[in-house]
Amino acid sequence: MSRAEDIFQKLIYFGEEAIDDYIVNSQTEELFLDFKRADSTGKNGLALHKDDRRNLAKAISGFGNSEGGVLIWGVECSRSSEVGDVAQAKVKVQNVHRFLSWLENAISGCTIPSHNRVRNHIVSVDENGDGFVATYIPKSEIAPLMTTVGNTFYIRSGSNNVPAPYSVLAGMFGRRPQAEIDLMVTDKQLSVLENSEADILYPSSIDSPPDRYLKISFSVRGHNQSNVIARELYLSCTVTTDGGEYNKVRFLNYNQMDSIPGLEGQLNLITRPELRVPPRSIVRFTNVEIILSPYIESDFLLDGVIGADGTAPRNFRIYIPKNRLRSFVARTMREDADPTLLLNEFFSEFLSGELE
Repeated sequence: MSRAEDIFQKLIYFGEEAIDDYIVNSQTEELFLDFKRADSTGKNGLALHKDDRRNLAKAISGFGNSEGGVLIWGVECSRSSEVGDVAQAKVKVQNVHRFLSWLENAISGCTIPSHNRVRNHIVSVDENGDGFVATYIPKSEIAPLMTTVGNTFYIRSGSNNVPAPYSVLAGMFGRRPQAEIDLMVTDKQLSVLENSEADILYPSSIDSPPDRYLKISFSVRGHNQSNVIARELYLSCTVTTDGGEYNKVRFLNYNQMDSIPGLEGQLNLITRPELRVPPRSIVRFTNVEIILSPYIESDFLLDGVIGADGTAPRNFRIYIPKNRLRSFVARTMREDADPTLLLNEFFSEFLSGELE
């Protein structure tokens, strides 16, 4: 998940509380975040006020030609030379649903070419119908974007959208659209198995093996979110420590990939040269099984990264401190354990990274 999308998801999840937090902490406008007071009140016709349309166009061009960003409508920003461009006060957008409709209608006409991945979300609305709107503008795959008002190419520089210098603009025109590979973790399962079952883990030659063990399994996939073909997708995983002598991490079903030999505890995969991944499609890299016994001796740490040729890598990590790992495994062994709740806890508490 990109920084811009992370901000947008925070606004969706926390609502107006997130805006209050920005104001209390004097959040500055920055590379991925902008605040604007809406001038549209309904007294100036049936569409966006010209100033709002200009601000929207500059934001789509600036954020779209850079790394993406979020524009929050309904927040007054201080322009003091002492404190900088910081969120200062809430000035709610009047009739926020109407304002949202105006935004949606204006987007396609703000830039050439139009940016078809811009999204709007009503952050909150009060009993009078007033509230706040967040506009999420991801990085454009067909940059550069020129505003239709003023015919200017903008880029994001610090907390401002500024006209792109000629040298930057020349490079942008020569830039081919790049694929965007997002990480997906699917097919999650948790089960407690007996050592005597068919999926035997501990052979009888091992002294005093545990009678039961916990198995957590999941699939790692790559999702081509872009509108271009992706090539040479890759996955690298490294298990630094698995938590104890009787624990294991197994990587399965990756025979559609080329495997590159690495150190013990490593998996290095890359798609075969002839494989091309169409836009919006999904590729399965591997299935992962984490085997955990009650005998925990150390932390658990698995680091991974996925990506494709010419794309930004997506990192992920499963990290469980020793004491939390011991407690988690013990709770799964109880008779009254709820596998669904424990499975959700495992992935929400211990898995981190840029996930879809």
